[in-house]
Amino acid sequence: MTETPAPHPEASGKMSGPILVGVMPRQQPVVVEKAAQVAAGAGLPLVCAYADATVYPVDGTTGGPAAPIDPDGVEGAQGIPESLTASIAEQLAGWDVAWSIVPLAGEPAHALAREAASIGASMIVVGTREHKLTAAIKELTAGSVARRLFHRQEVPVLVVPVNPRVPDDDDDD
Repeated sequence: MTETPAPHPEASGKMSGPILVGVMPRQQPVVVEKAAQVAAGAGLPLVCAYADATVYPVDGTTGGPAAPIDPDGVEGAQGIPESLTASIAEQLAGWDVAWSIVPLAGEPAHALAREAASIGASMIVVGTREHKLTAAIKELTAGSVARRLFHRQEVPVLVVPVNPRVPDDDDDD
């Protein structure tokens, strides 16, 4: 008689690792709130990750030493803006969820992917871009973080619409 191995938590549909959410200054609150809702519902911690694209990871790790891309740039550029930490703390004040915030270095999609693998995340949560001209230009030149993530991840990626546009002629009411 052969012994059947115990199923992995992922195979049983039970999430076991933290929920990882990409955060940035002036981000719409709905992204963090949706991530908190998922984390609280699953009884998991929430890890907020701020990726600083102006620095790169020196040793390839997410939370390790980083150096500025522009050596003449502002010294000490890596770090989490205090206003971002305060905003997240305010948003999560009413939620019964353990949370933390970590700085990441490098291009956001790659940095989030590295961090998700590093912490054994159950899910990555990101928001869509706002419907503004600058966001459209960024998407054309740099691409979408969400698109890069969901094409290259082994963990689920939840993309939260920041301000969805519904056509006027949409009659699905």
